[in-house]
Amino acid sequence: MKTIATILLVFTSLIYFSSSAKNKELYQIKTYNLKSEAQLTVTENYLKDAYLPALKKLGIKAVGVFKPKSFSLDSITKLIVVIPFASFKQFSQLEGKLAKDQQYLAAGAAYLKAPYNKAPYERIESVLLTAFSNHPFLTLPKLDSPRAGRVYELRSYESATEAIYNTKVDMFIGGEESKIFDRLEFNPVFYGEVISGGKMPNLMYLTSFANQESRDAHWKAFVDSPEWKALLKMEKYKNTISHMDIVFLYPTDYSDY
Repeated sequence: MKTIATILLVFTSLIYFSSSAKNKELYQIKTYNLKSEAQLTVTENYLKDAYLPALKKLGIKAVGVFKPKSFSLDSITKLIVVIPFASFKQFSQLEGKLAKDQQYLAAGAAYLKAPYNKAPYERIESVLLTAFSNHPFLTLPKLDSPRAGRVYELRSYESATEAIYNTKVDMFIGGEESKIFDRLEFNPVFYGEVISGGKMPNLMYLTSFANQESRDAHWKAFVDSPEWKALLKMEKYKNTISHMDIVFLYPTDYSDY
């Protein structure tokens, strides 16, 4: 009986996840850690010539590929790829479909068949998120400034416990923190709850700006806004963040945005 109950619980959870995610996207953030020019070249050629074209054939569009603003090969650096998925099924079936795509396999051969002593990266990190209910789909930013000067700000907010984390999510949705971003034209690309990652419980979001000066001006306006000051005074929203990471990025030439 215990085994049957366990199976039913898992099945019910899967049904709930499937139904709750039906009308909003999933996002995978893949981070390639690199330490040499050779690794950078092989991985970028793979992303540009094989991976992104293969994703587009499968209907996965608006894939962002970014480098940190402090990009340097003097030490381990990163390529960050943001991939939107319409459903968990699309995400889970991706690798199987890529394995059958002969054009992808040929175009990505240098990366896919790299020997153990010439690996195209040090490690790949992966985070899976589900979109906020009030921002269910990725939004392409409207920026016309030079790509190298643009600032995409990726933030991760960690909370001390799951319950406190839920309160922080409510601050964005119920407390309408995200509406302040919209009013001030932060060009939010996505907001997401992390459902699989190394820093849980946490949420992540990506905003975009024409340049660093624009980014700084927008955040000053946010901090000075009466709506934000009112949220800060609310007792239930205090101490909801235990750790915060901020990464400034710019898009590669082959990024979709």
